[in-house]
Amino acid sequence: MATPKERFIEALQVLKELQDQGIVGIHTNDFPSRRYREILIKNGFLKDVSKGWYISSDPNEKEGETTSWYTSYWDFIPRFITHKYDKNWSLSADHSLLIHAGNCSVPQQLIILSPKGNNSSIPFRHNTSLFSLRKDPPLPQYRITTNKGIIMYNLQASLVYASPSLYTHHPIDMRTILSLIKDSSEILSILLENGHTTIAGRLAGAFRNIKKDKIADQIIDTFKQADYDIREEDPFDSKLELTLSSREMSPYANRIKLMWSEMRKVIIASFPPAPGIPYDKKAYLKTIEDIYITDAYHSLSIERYRVTPDLIAKVSSGEWNTKENEEDLNQRDAMAARGYYLTFQSVKETIKAILDGKNAGTEVDKDHSKWYRDMFSPSVTAGILKPSDLAGYRNHQVYIGNSKHMPLSVEAMRDTMPILFELLEQEPEASVRVVLGHFIFVFIHPYMDGNGRMGRFLMNAMLASGGYPWTVIPVESRKIYMETLEKASVENNIEPFSRFLGDLVEKGLRGEQVATLPS
Repeated sequence: MATPKERFIEALQVLKELQDQGIVGIHTNDFPSRRYREILIKNGFLKDVSKGWYISSDPNEKEGETTSWYTSYWDFIPRFITHKYDKNWSLSADHSLLIHAGNCSVPQQLIILSPKGNNSSIPFRHNTSLFSLRKDPPLPQYRITTNKGIIMYNLQASLVYASPSLYTHHPIDMRTILSLIKDSSEILSILLENGHTTIAGRLAGAFRNIKKDKIADQIIDTFKQADYDIREEDPFDSKLELTLSSREMSPYANRIKLMWSEMRKVIIASFPPAPGIPYDKKAYLKTIEDIYITDAYHSLSIERYRVTPDLIAKVSSGEWNTKENEEDLNQRDAMAARGYYLTFQSVKETIKAILDGKNAGTEVDKDHSKWYRDMFSPSVTAGILKPSDLAGYRNHQVYIGNSKHMPLSVEAMRDTMPILFELLEQEPEASVRVVLGHFIFVFIHPYMDGNGRMGRFLMNAMLASGGYPWTVIPVESRKIYMETLEKASVENNIEPFSRFLGDLVEKGLRGEQVATLPS
């Protein structure tokens, strides 16, 4: 008869086999024995999502944490829905459009279409849900299946059939999709085949809003020649000041540009004006040096580290423990502190160049890869990380703990990082460089680790470009800091984050100490 430890090992082996097959949404029937499922739930390696459905989880995850669910969401969804409705389903046009626009945040309620739908909601973890609308999915020529198995409207059909409310509630997403349409023929066939005169008029107005007059005129003229009565209307609440390149093929690049254009006006209105480059540059640099210990303590305290041990081997040897090894933890933290010091010195050199009149965006673009290497080189020397970890931008998907926002894919990240530095170089307002430099950097999340620290260093380099004081984000304010970043990432609402940073900067301008060391 197997011992409890042997059964635990067997259960972990079953879970590993399911993970190796790429199975994220795990059904009761996937386990050869109920006993294995019960052992995994008891030890925190499995969490229930819906009746008979589970996801893998980290046993160290605290009660109420959302990370395991949010990071599993878009892999869980297609398997769960296909199990219920076979392949006769699709995401709604609205949710399809958001995904095409690069908005993969976890929705509060996902709406799908299926003739087998029951017009009711299925509750999931953390107040999320799935609503199955009894309605036929789009015709085969209007739908696609992603590599994750998500069935949804294709880009053109999602634009045609999206709800009018998306233009006001998700203007960045709508403009992102509109910018990807290169010729009116892409959507005219759908519009004409189904006689969608109202939708055609709305789309003509939308294209004209983003300065694509040629496409707008072609829609109007074609419908008139086909003997339809068409009236153009602009469905957006505001005009677009930005001109998007017709050659840009990446929805993510256009999305970043649109976010920047929409958000900069809010920041200028909510952030204190820049005092300008200080006359006494040596004194300014001295204040930075003086704040180092306080800054390092708070910035490192905000970070949380992740350890991924070989669980099966540790359980087999009897060494498995849910608590981190204290000696390893101390070494890791020491190397993080050393890396922070080295990076701080590199950032100071970048700031010297900025104070001497160099373009802040250009200097940070040139230097940030060195900041990153300085941050993690001590951990490589100590054997905590591999030398390849210093290579630079990530080559794998990364997730943010407890966040509905999914950082960009590797391909999208590589499309958008040059755009971020291009925007920083061109931006005339220091306040915008400060807020959006930090926010867009962590929104993209270009590294496997250290994105928060790098974002705060970038923020302080941009603060220097406007003569603002070096600003420490206190660890005591971590909750509001993360909440305001989340609001900007998921809801495109930058004002709370801008005001949060602006208040800290304002106190610094008044000479108030906003962050101190523990007594």
